[in-house]
Amino acid sequence: MPESPALTSAELETWASFYTLRRRLDRALDLQLQRDSGLSSSEYEVLVALNVSELGQLRVKAIADTIGWEKSRVSHLVSRMEKRGLLQRSECDTDARGSWIGLTASGRRALEGAQGNRAELVRRYFFDVLDEGDAQRIETLSQRVVEAIGCDHDEDLDSSDELDQTA
Repeated sequence: MPESPALTSAELETWASFYTLRRRLDRALDLQLQRDSGLSSSEYEVLVALNVSELGQLRVKAIADTIGWEKSRVSHLVSRMEKRGLLQRSECDTDARGSWIGLTASGRRALEGAQGNRAELVRRYFFDVLDEGDAQRIETLSQRVVEAIGCDHDEDLDSSDELDQTA
């Protein structure tokens, strides 16, 4: 692989600025989420994925695909959330080895408790400081970066997960 040229000082400043923005925004949202609902951002992502799914339930592999994690990591998180009463497993009629994961009433309440303040914070920390043109440019730039990365570099992608469709 050919050696890449070093980043220019302007590129380093841009990257540092973006990195700080992302880290601080994530941290502010995570802290508020923890205070409002006792959920971690990972748990919140799982609850959102289940809440927006057509059937109201998903297999572990589908949750992993949705949130960009490897299946085994999601499986461990789902087990912890099940013990806390946020999720429930039910048998899969078409595959005895797999199960469906769905929200419990407790999980739905936790999600609802988290969503109101989260939307308020996203608006305050992100949209309120942008004008319409800024928001559109960020959306366009984000899409271009995501497309450049592609799915080959999804977080925690494990090639064995691609072959195992059972959960």
